[in-house]
Amino acid sequence: MAKVEIYTKAFCPYCSRAMRLLAEKGVEPVEYDITMGGPQRQEMIQRANGRTTVPQVFIDGAHIGGSDDLAALDARGGLDPLLAG
Repeated sequence: MAKVEIYTKAFCPYCSRAMRLLAEKGVEPVEYDITMGGPQRQEMIQRANGRTTVPQVFIDGAHIGGSDDLAALDARGGLDPLLAG
């Protein structure tokens, strides 16, 4: 299975939606909580090409985007092959 990473913040409904979709797929992502900012927030911004919103999802190091991007990828059948690695 692919390595999935997600940057989240507390009380973020979009983060919850992305986490729920991944859970439905049987994925336990590596979660980075950037609620308080810090170096991981800067890391996320760099990895996500300047995006500052959460969540930001990465599969095997490739930037997928946010919750809507993840859902759209799943809707067009592209998520399962990526998760399979």
